[in-house]
Amino acid sequence: MTTAQHIAVLDDEPDITALLCSYLQGQGFRVSAVHSGAALMSLMTADAPALVLLDLGLPGEDGFSIARQLREHHRCGLIIVTGRGDAIDKVVGLEVGADDYVTKPFDLRELLARIKAVLRRLGPAEAPAGGAPAPAGPPRQQHNFLGWTLDTAARRLTAPGGQDVTLTTGEFDLLVAFVQHAGRVLSRDFLLENTRGREAAPFDRTIDVQVGRLRKKLEADAENPQIIKSVRGAGYIFVPPVT
Repeated sequence: MTTAQHIAVLDDEPDITALLCSYLQGQGFRVSAVHSGAALMSLMTADAPALVLLDLGLPGEDGFSIARQLREHHRCGLIIVTGRGDAIDKVVGLEVGADDYVTKPFDLRELLARIKAVLRRLGPAEAPAGGAPAPAGPPRQQHNFLGWTLDTAARRLTAPGGQDVTLTTGEFDLLVAFVQHAGRVLSRDFLLENTRGREAAPFDRTIDVQVGRLRKKLEADAENPQIIKSVRGAGYIFVPPVT
């Protein structure tokens, strides 16, 4: 008998919380509903979920701060599910480390697809919960560039000095796409399809935000990038050779 993957729902609207819990349980997930940032952090310590659905509009709390705290102290999938559809809010949500951003009202089937996509990207090596032991995967693959090592099987990025660098699932998938296509100009549409499995919507800045976050972790000077360079009107190119 397998153990269902654990999802936490933090939302202050009882109707939406009940809907999400009922639907996700019907899809085979184990779901915990919490109603405050403190309750979520307690759950992360006691029974860490594989993924968190986080509403930003919490009374008396800053949803972005909760997202930032999750990213700083816990390894899990994070999807912001909120009524705040402003482009600035979406950019900030992605910048603090959300793997995806869904606005209300939402289609339950689409949300489920996004949840499954994030959990797939987490992989068995990082998912804090869920399922029977995974079957043996393909041989480990390591990509090396400028002293950095990206281990795609272990989902680990190691800096030239030997320290591990923490990446969100979105950042990791984006870096994999770059190293696997080093030296080629990659459009935003290609990168979004390759990492998120969907086409870009008008004015979608998801890839630009993720590239900015990657540059801060990889580049000596993120304002003058030498590893991931912009190609005006075309996209981005990963410059260093990869072995």
